[in-house]
Amino acid sequence: MSNEEIKVNEEELKKQEAPAEQEAEEVEAEAVGSDADIDWNEESEQEIEEAQIAQLEAALLLSEAKVKEQQDSVIRAKAEVENMRRRTEQEIDKARKYALNKFSEELLPVIDNLERAIQAADAENEAVKPILEGVELTHKTFVDVVAKFGLKEINPEGEAFNPEYHQAMSIQESPEHEPNTVIFVMQKGYELNGRVIRPAMVMVAK
Repeated sequence: MSNEEIKVNEEELKKQEAPAEQEAEEVEAEAVGSDADIDWNEESEQEIEEAQIAQLEAALLLSEAKVKEQQDSVIRAKAEVENMRRRTEQEIDKARKYALNKFSEELLPVIDNLERAIQAADAENEAVKPILEGVELTHKTFVDVVAKFGLKEINPEGEAFNPEYHQAMSIQESPEHEPNTVIFVMQKGYELNGRVIRPAMVMVAK
């Protein structure tokens, strides 16, 4: 084989080897590129997971806030219902206690007249005694009955003057009494279940 033929064969071999080397470089470059793609994909997945976790946490906080708000609403509603129940009970109790207020006021003159009759009667007169006993019994029965419904007399003779229960009709000096003491009751007062429906008319020591 001549030298020229040898050179031609070497050149053809080089030409054949050149594409193979270029293909190997491209494969290596593709391999390098694939690793970068894998890293990028892993980072993207991590970011997506973090974003999803953040969304779930935000949704959880929102749900907790709504639950707390609903709990507060329930507590306020319960408190309002309880207050309404108490007010209703108080109003019913007050209505029950003072429903007889007007009726009791109308009964007071009857009691006053019975007491005046007893005071005016001559207890020494034998003819009057049976009548007096009947009036006294009627008075006692009457007072006991109204007392069952909360009507009580105010008879403060000898007690300290109290403007909430007593009405001073006159003020006099009295060496036998302390100042501001009730020395005489002109007319008894009455209260119904703790509420004064008529103050006692009194004379007070100066």
